[in-house]
Amino acid sequence: MARLHDITIDCRHPASLARFWAQVLDDYEVAPYDDAELERLRAMGIDDVEDDPTVLVDGPDGAPRFWFQLVPEGKVVKNRVHVDLQPEDREVELARLVELGATVIDPEGGPDGSIVVLQDPEGNEFCLLR
Repeated sequence: MARLHDITIDCRHPASLARFWAQVLDDYEVAPYDDAELERLRAMGIDDVEDDPTVLVDGPDGAPRFWFQLVPEGKVVKNRVHVDLQPEDREVELARLVELGATVIDPEGGPDGSIVVLQDPEGNEFCLLR
C-alpha cells in the first residue's frame, strides 16, 4: 500500500509559487536552506535561492509535502489534478487568497455551484469548498 508523500507542481518560478502556497496552506512553510542545500545550489551555479529550480514546502508531520519544480514551458491547458481547500469561513478565506495573488475564475463552480474555482499566480486551478 502506498502513502501520499509529495505533490509536485511544475512552474516557471518555484520560489515565488512556493511562497504563495506556504501562505495559503495552514501550518505549511518553505523549507529552510541548510549549508548542504546551499552548497548543492552553488555547485549548480546558483547563488541565490530565488533561482532554486526545486523548492520544498513542508507541512505538519505526516502531511504531504509540496515540491515546486522549474519547467521550461508555461501552463497551456486545464490542470488534470488540482487541490481542494476546506476553509472555516469561505468568504474570509476567499478574500485572503485573492489578496495573496489568487484569481477567481469561476465563483459558482461545480455541478451545484458550491465551489469557487481559483488560479494561483501561475494559473494552476484550485478550489475553495463550502
